[in-house]
Amino acid sequence: MAKTKLLIVTHEMSPFLELTKISEITRQLPQAMQEKGFEIRILMPKFGNINERRNRLHEVIRLSGMNIIIDDNDNPLIIKVASIPAARMQVYFLDNEEYFQRKQVFRDASGKFFDDNDERTIFFCKGALETVKKLGWAPDIVHCHGWMSSLVPAYIKTTYKNDPTFKNSKVVYSIYEDCFEEKLNANFAKKAVMANMTEEDTKAFLPSDCNSMHIGAVTHSDAVVLADENLDKDVLKFVKDSNKPTLAFNLTENFENFYSFYEEISNDELVSVA
Repeated sequence: MAKTKLLIVTHEMSPFLELTKISEITRQLPQAMQEKGFEIRILMPKFGNINERRNRLHEVIRLSGMNIIIDDNDNPLIIKVASIPAARMQVYFLDNEEYFQRKQVFRDASGKFFDDNDERTIFFCKGALETVKKLGWAPDIVHCHGWMSSLVPAYIKTTYKNDPTFKNSKVVYSIYEDCFEEKLNANFAKKAVMANMTEEDTKAFLPSDCNSMHIGAVTHSDAVVLADENLDKDVLKFVKDSNKPTLAFNLTENFENFYSFYEEISNDELVSVA
């Protein structure tokens, strides 16, 4: 029997970048699934405060060299990789000089939200899917963690819906409490439109605040994980009204509940596990 292929898309992961509990989940969950026989790939941005030497990152020449178009501008995509020896897992890092080579993650040294966080998000989500295509690896499940991955479900269900790499993928989105209070650029939803998409496909991401990022992702996902106890009531209502399979935030030993959830989704037994 073929192994279930699980793709993890996240903006943080321990030990490379530890901002919130997302970094712990994205470190422990894939290892737990690998130990249960899953095949794992992990993608995250290569923010400038991730130490390349200490974490032994190196460029993957065969994956680098693509250009990601945002607002009619070509943006070079560099792919680097590092291993977690204790878990025998590889993590792929998406790098770009303009978007990620700065020492802060989402805010500058004075605490101001970066004006281009919208384009950084678009670059990461587009780049992640193009990287997986170039790997020639078709995931059964794509699990997106946090708001910076929120465009991935939309892209998979529109631009990439007939692509051999993703046409059979089930998409899961985890909603976390840690987000941002600001708004992304007012043109975010418009800029996010890709080939074979219309502005209607990204309409759910308006008005480009934290809640709309979650709602936009849930709109295009097959299943949802409520990854925190104190989520916004409007987001929770949207999830409930969507009638999509939902996993409650509590963690069980060895992530057994995630394993069962993934298996149900893979087998099209889409039931709620809230």
